[in-house]
Amino acid sequence: MDSNLISNSASGVGAHALYFGVAIVAVVLFVAIYVMVTPYREFALIRDGNTAAAISLGGAILGYTIPLAKAVAQSEGLGDMLLWSGVALLAQLVAYGVTRLVLSRLASDVAEGKTAPAVFLASVSLAIGLLNAAAMTV
Repeated sequence: MDSNLISNSASGVGAHALYFGVAIVAVVLFVAIYVMVTPYREFALIRDGNTAAAISLGGAILGYTIPLAKAVAQSEGLGDMLLWSGVALLAQLVAYGVTRLVLSRLASDVAEGKTAPAVFLASVSLAIGLLNAAAMTV
């Protein structure tokens, strides 16, 4: 095997680890902010078996992570990636706020375990995430 090929491949491991690590921290930060914004306590509800809370939070995480992945793939540096991760975070918070306006009982419905509103919220989160990722340009 060509030693230059191995060397070139191995040199990318450090950048991978850096971007992957920063992306994981960004997801954790997103989740922390998101659960502070919502009026219900997702993790307590999920621990109690509330499927609606799991669906709504899972949709938000995926809706955030899709554009974050695009930002990681196309960014020209960590600053660029962090800027777009902030845009993705803001988009998800706006999506949640607008969905709460459309479904005025969303917070109580999720807390009560009603899955239909949670599925709708998750779908909105995913749709916004996909559109956000598609709108990101280099």
